[in-house]
Amino acid sequence: MRNRIKQWLQIKRYNWRNIDIFLIVIVLLLTFISSYVISMVNPLISMKRQLIGIVGGLIIIAIFTLIDYHDICMYIPIIYIITTLMAAATKLSPLGEDNKTGSYRWLDLKVISFQPSEVCKIVLILTLAVFFAKRRENLQSFKNFFLATAITIVPTGFILIQSDLSSSVVMLVILVMMLACSGIGHRILGPVAAVVVPVVGFLFWYIQQPNQLLLRGYQLERIMGWLHPEDKELGVMYQQNNSILSIASGKLYGKLLEGNEAVRNYTSVDVTESDFIWSPISEEFGFVGCMVILLLLSVIIIKCFIAAKNAKDYMGMMIAVGIGSMFYFQTFVNIGVATSLLPNTGLPLPFLSNGLTSLIGNMMAIGILINIGIQPNRGSNLDFK
Repeated sequence: MRNRIKQWLQIKRYNWRNIDIFLIVIVLLLTFISSYVISMVNPLISMKRQLIGIVGGLIIIAIFTLIDYHDICMYIPIIYIITTLMAAATKLSPLGEDNKTGSYRWLDLKVISFQPSEVCKIVLILTLAVFFAKRRENLQSFKNFFLATAITIVPTGFILIQSDLSSSVVMLVILVMMLACSGIGHRILGPVAAVVVPVVGFLFWYIQQPNQLLLRGYQLERIMGWLHPEDKELGVMYQQNNSILSIASGKLYGKLLEGNEAVRNYTSVDVTESDFIWSPISEEFGFVGCMVILLLLSVIIIKCFIAAKNAKDYMGMMIAVGIGSMFYFQTFVNIGVATSLLPNTGLPLPFLSNGLTSLIGNMMAIGILINIGIQPNRGSNLDFK
């Protein structure tokens, strides 16, 4: 009874006037667009299944809106360990599953396949936010920099050995952005950058050398195809070239109103329901539709950083920065790959790409973001701990 009263008081103390209904509407609009496009490009994925996913996503948003992110962060060491072990378990039989891709990135939970890397991103954001908040008074030290890096490297390493290089890079980007906004200072980050930038340049040169040992064959092929597309146009660049043709054929207004009579070029592109979903979106909705969707995604990202600016405490600010960085980078990379601005790699487009775990992770992030926005003013918090 006491716990129920505490939970009620905790919900009641939120500043509900600040709840971001517009953010929820944008997320819903994007997921409806996603459902329509996915059911069009892959008839095996029904609209009914997509709508069930949307309803489930709304429930997840509601749950994480109501739960105070401070309460979640109290248990973050345990959550961090569990999600890291889940990432490691994808390489273990019979838990690990490759979904016929050759990369063991999923856990076979019998009912569904679960991709731990998507949840690891959210957990890493929360873990780093807690770490920086607890050490905020003495943050400017190399010790704290290396500890934050170690916190990131452990789950990232397990994700990397799944051969999920793209998700690993996302987690490193989250670390860099949260370090830059943490207040650790240029006296720490300056020398680190002076070392890291030349090392990255050297590694980029090294992977292009014969018999390099860092990248797998297909990963190297994708990078070399991106650097020398004229030599790989019928090989590793074939998919991206077809994606560009599909995007261009959408022209100004797209082919949606032309019906089934118009030829769809995205039928020559693989994974159009996920990694290359920007191709059918561009072809169906055209340049105008793409600009509208980009505007909606941009609003979500901007709202993340506005939430960081207006957060009632340091921890909330850091969480919002991490979420905004994740959404921004994944959007940039997914569209960059579809337009051949970046090497071919598999990252979902937030709220648009097919994938249950990706949707769960995104909806968790939105729920936490809304909770940051409805926190009561400083000094008005009741003690529920």
